[in-house]
Amino acid sequence: MTLKIAVSNQKGGAGKTTTAINTAGALAARGHDVLGVDLDPQGHFTEGVGYPEAYDEDADSLYEALLDITRSELINDLVHEHEEFDVITSHIDMFKLEGELTTARRREERLSMAFDALEHEYDYIIIDCPPNLGPLTDNALLASRNVIIPAPTRSTAMRALEILFDQIEILEETYDVDIRQLAVVANEVTQDSEADEMLEWFRNLFGEAVPVFEVRKRVALQRAWNSGVSIFAHDEECDMEAVYDDLAAHLEEVAAR
Repeated sequence: MTLKIAVSNQKGGAGKTTTAINTAGALAARGHDVLGVDLDPQGHFTEGVGYPEAYDEDADSLYEALLDITRSELINDLVHEHEEFDVITSHIDMFKLEGELTTARRREERLSMAFDALEHEYDYIIIDCPPNLGPLTDNALLASRNVIIPAPTRSTAMRALEILFDQIEILEETYDVDIRQLAVVANEVTQDSEADEMLEWFRNLFGEAVPVFEVRKRVALQRAWNSGVSIFAHDEECDMEAVYDDLAAHLEEVAAR
């Protein structure tokens, strides 16, 4: 069974895309068959894995596959074979999609239908969500029913998490599903009192069931992004590899349950 995971936080600057790319890279480095899906209309994941030209090319994209429920199978033609893991890129037309889905039938189920049409069975699908709550993020949460939450170690993260939890609760009640919180990734952790307080707040909020992984700011992570790969395929050592590897090991444990 494929473990599908949404990487979501409605606050911008939370390290969402860096988390998604390096989580996919960590799982691939452990020998898993991984698909990374860029559901964010801004296309940062697409750029960060080396496909900037796909973002505005004149061709069918994820936009068409999600807009028209009769074309769900199109998703199979959208897969790029990246050197680490397969990728489905975003497209500039995705900016139109949220508005067009607002009154559409089964609007929150479009991504689930597309995944059902995938001909290849992956071990893991990692979905990079938009930095806002709306039909696309709802699609990701319902299609995956699992979420990794990236968050900055600043007090502004508190309100964003409260809003995300409220939305998850609404989806769970509306669709009678459980959406599991698998991990928190605290990004760009610094050595100051506010960061320490936020890490403690995360641990108290989520308890032992949801581990908190601390990712410190490293230039190597940006350089890997610039090279179109995760830190695991980048030709530069970085101590944060161990953190993402621990996260991948945790996801393996989740998948085995």
